[in-house]
Amino acid sequence: MSRVCEITGKKSIVGNKVSHSNAKTKRKFNVNLQVKKFFLPEENKWITLRLSTSALRTINKNGITAVIKEAKEQGFMKK
Repeated sequence: MSRVCEITGKKSIVGNKVSHSNAKTKRKFNVNLQVKKFFLPEENKWITLRLSTSALRTINKNGITAVIKEAKEQGFMKK
């Protein structure tokens, strides 16, 4: 399973690791993903999502129903 947020679509990016001698080697910056279960009262079921922590903050602010509806419209989640 790839390290991609199911709500925002965030994924790993590539950058440089810079040593004390200023030598640069490639490295990966992974997304801070968490596995979380949510209850959808409209559908009366639980769903499990792999979310970035920024997506968790968005869910806390806007609500799970609104966030899932928007993610489906943008194509990040299956309908």
